[in-house]
Amino acid sequence: MHYNKGRSETPLAKFEECLQRLEKIVQELEKGEVPLETSLTLFEEGMQLSSACRKELEQAEGKVEILLKKNGKLQAEPFDPLTEKAPARR
Repeated sequence: MHYNKGRSETPLAKFEECLQRLEKIVQELEKGEVPLETSLTLFEEGMQLSSACRKELEQAEGKVEILLKKNGKLQAEPFDPLTEKAPARR
């Protein structure tokens, strides 16, 4: 892969870097001017980047907290993507 895993960067920076590289790969593949072997290499890299981005999003989703107002105080609750109800916004 072309991005540097060794750097100590925030998950958001890593996500953004992966996403930018993935966008460049898609642009190259959409042009249709890349030889087959290079296309396959780019596709493989793109799939790895897509997987890394998905993993970062899943980890971030697990950390999201929703603030709800209870008895005049804001109280943090863990984010549960499976719940159908959404908190009332005020």
